[in-house]
Amino acid sequence: MKMRQVVYGVALAMLSSTSFAIEIAISATEAYDKAKNHQALLIDVRDPVEIMFTGFTDSVHINIPYLLVDRTRWDEKRNVFRLYQNPSFVREIEQALQKHGWDKNTEIITLCRSGSERGEPSAAFLRQQGFQNARYVVHGFQGDALKEGEKKGFRIQNGWQNSGLPWSPKMNAEKIYRNNEPAPKP
Repeated sequence: MKMRQVVYGVALAMLSSTSFAIEIAISATEAYDKAKNHQALLIDVRDPVEIMFTGFTDSVHINIPYLLVDRTRWDEKRNVFRLYQNPSFVREIEQALQKHGWDKNTEIITLCRSGSERGEPSAAFLRQQGFQNARYVVHGFQGDALKEGEKKGFRIQNGWQNSGLPWSPKMNAEKIYRNNEPAPKP
């Protein structure tokens, strides 16, 4: 019996040593507080054109899209422009950290429209790249769409915009991403 306890203890220790330092999901309010108090790097990972139509929070440190839109190619299956991963994403995250005097161990929080399409995948990708404290804002910038009722489909619940946090329909030119590189060939 004692040997079994030792084996379980060792197994548990091994599992915990490979786990991440913090939970991957964070609320919009917690993310805002951490960014405001200089405890985390808050990054909007949406395409700048999307931000132009849905709004922006100047609480983010910078806009670095996780996925970029290739407006020269059409995705027939999804009936949208082709999306591709920003090939400079990790390098640009590292540069943003350096600008603030932070390193790879800094908490990084990503923010997209809903939390699921780019927020969570970008945080998971950053963790795979060695940024162990990467997280994402649950429900993103706009929040979840209502599933029923008169306002079905409207994004008027949860998320950054619906949590009483600062945002504006205007973009901050100093923080918005600019891409001068052509899209990679598929």
